[in-house]
Amino acid sequence: MKESDASREPSASELISKKIDELGDWRGETLSRMRRLIKQAIPEVVEEWKWRGTPVWSQDGIICTGESYKQVVKLTFAKGASLQDPTGLFNASLDGNVRRAIDIREGESVDESAFKALVRQAADFNRSSASRPSKRAKAKR
Repeated sequence: MKESDASREPSASELISKKIDELGDWRGETLSRMRRLIKQAIPEVVEEWKWRGTPVWSQDGIICTGESYKQVVKLTFAKGASLQDPTGLFNASLDGNVRRAIDIREGESVDESAFKALVRQAADFNRSSASRPSKRAKAKR
């Protein structure tokens, strides 16, 4: 027996699209634009919905999350502190040892080619990290 569409759980991509639509203002437009750039940078990126409502883009691990707040759309790169950022896109969460974020305020734009390069670099970092044993695995040897 085929499960009806009404009882089917929405996919992460559908939930992200719904969130963008519900925002309905500059934040939705900004999140939509950044999502498009992520998909252009990595066409095979996996969209996920985590932590009760956070859009997440992954490939061999989390690349970044996309949160929306009253004054800012925040793209947090899970391992941003390990990435090169020659154009200075990271402008938030700069003190941590792991994450870095890009806060985008109403009316601000982001260098699209630099952003896509950062996304590709994050995916490459995830891929290279996935092929190395973790510190915990090394300690057990």
